[in-house]
Formats: sequence, C-alpha cells, structure tokens
Amino acid sequence: MDRIESYNLFGESDDLPDVVHCETIAARSVKHDWELTPHRHARLHQVLLVARGGGRGTLDGEGWVLSNGDLANVPAGCVHGYAFTPGTEGWVVTIPSEVLDEGLAEGEGLRPLLARPLVVTASEEIVATTRAIFAAFDSRAFARAHELRARAALLAGLVARAIAETVPEGDAPADSGLRRRFEALVDAHFAEHLAVSDYAARLGITPTHLSRVMRAATGRPATAAILERIIREARRDLAYSNLSIAQVAYGLGYDDPAHFSKVFRRATGLSPRDFRKKAEASAG
Repeated sequence: MDRIESYNLFGESDDLPDVVHCETIAARSVKHDWELTPHRHARLHQVLLVARGGGRGTLDGEGWVLSNGDLANVPAGCVHGYAFTPGTEGWVVTIPSEVLDEGLAEGEGLRPLLARPLVVTASEEIVATTRAIFAAFDSRAFARAHELRARAALLAGLVARAIAETVPEGDAPADSGLRRRFEALVDAHFAEHLAVSDYAARLGITPTHLSRVMRAATGRPATAAILERIIREARRDLAYSNLSIAQVAYGLGYDDPAHFSKVFRRATGLSPRDFRKKAEASAG
C-alpha cells in the first residue's frame, strides 16, 4: 500500500450511521482469514474485548499479545492491526469522536487516559456494559439512541479507570481544556510546521502562556508537542506504508528529506531507514 489506510469503519467509506457500531470480532475477521492489516480510523474510537481465544495486535507500532479478558483501547488515529487465532470470540464497540466527547467532562482526567493506545484487563463491569451496549444496539426500543449514548459514556469511564489502574501512579498527564484544544490544532496542522506563536494566536493566548500550560502538564514546552506529533506520523508512515523516505518527508512538510532524516534521528535515535528495517523485522 502507498499510504496507511484510513477508514471510518474497517474499510467503509461512509460516516458511521449510528450512535455506536457493534460487531463481534469474528464477524469481520472471518472475511480476512482472521487477520486485519494495519489501518486507522480518523474520527472513531474503538474498544475491542477478547472473550475467548486471542492472538496478536499492534497499536501504533507496539506489539501486544491478546488473550481471554484483554481489552484493546484504540483512540482515533491510532494505527492498529490484528492477527487472531481462528475461532476467537469477542466484541468491538466503535464510538464516533463526537459521541465520545459528549460524555467527557472537562477536568475529570478521562481524555488523556483514553488517548493512550493500550491493552488492559477488562473488569467484570466492562464486560457487562459491553454486553448491554450490544443488546441495546440490536434492539429498536424507545430511547435506544439515548441509552446507547449513556452506556457508551459509561464504557469510556470504565476503560479510563482500567487504564488509570494500569498506568504507573503519577504517569497520567493532567487534563486541560487549553491543552486539548492546542493538541487538536496540532493534530490538524502539524505538517504545516506552524510556530508556537501561530498556535497561540489561534487560541487567543500568548505563546508564553501556551508554553507554560504545556510545561506544567507534560514537563516539556509546546514545541515538543508539535515535534512529537510529526514524529508519530513519521513512525506510522515508515512502519505501515511503502512510501519512500523522501515521500514521507515531503508529506510531513519538509522540503529537504535529508533535514527530515536528521530531525527523525535526533528524536528517535534511529535513521528513518533503520527505523523502517526494525519495524519490518518486528512485523516478521
């Protein structure tokens, strides 16, 4: 493939037509010999829960072994793929970003946790909530959409709790409305190589205030968040596409591929070529 496939829902081109989408692991995997190649969903958050069986998964290049009771949290934009053991049973709940945002209040700390691609152990309450979402999804009862939104919000909270219990104490970043708006802008414009002052102007604040907020939340300046977003996209392109290194560089807004290579090496410790070789070796 040339670029990483970006789907709304496992290859579908239309917007998600419902409040959520529910599908068993087998429903999609059987059609592809139980293997789903790396792809991503631009505006969809997925929760995959293995009930029986397992296999292997990758989330933004990190490999995971999946077994009974494991839950994969897949944020929007995360490149993910799976190779399941034939006969694996489980559920996939897909939530549009807009629906997810409705249930997340500022200051509660859920957003940064749910933004982590991670595999955790599902609690009994998560399993019960997932089953209830599937039951509501299949029904046509009055207030179905309201119930789905409420249960999706509950599932998000339970998943965030499971992640918080897995992440080392103090390692979870603080939530911040300003930080979230800044990161959303970076996500939309990182390839334009805007300066911190440009982002600050769009947010209606001073560059100094923006950097102060980011340093308080992450321990690093705002410039680090911009560079990290570029490097994350570069890693995805190098690991999951057949684009040449020059094409990756141009796609990320660099006029000089050699300069891109230097930036990438400083950030990762590897040249783009060596990173790609390592990624290919890990995939094999």
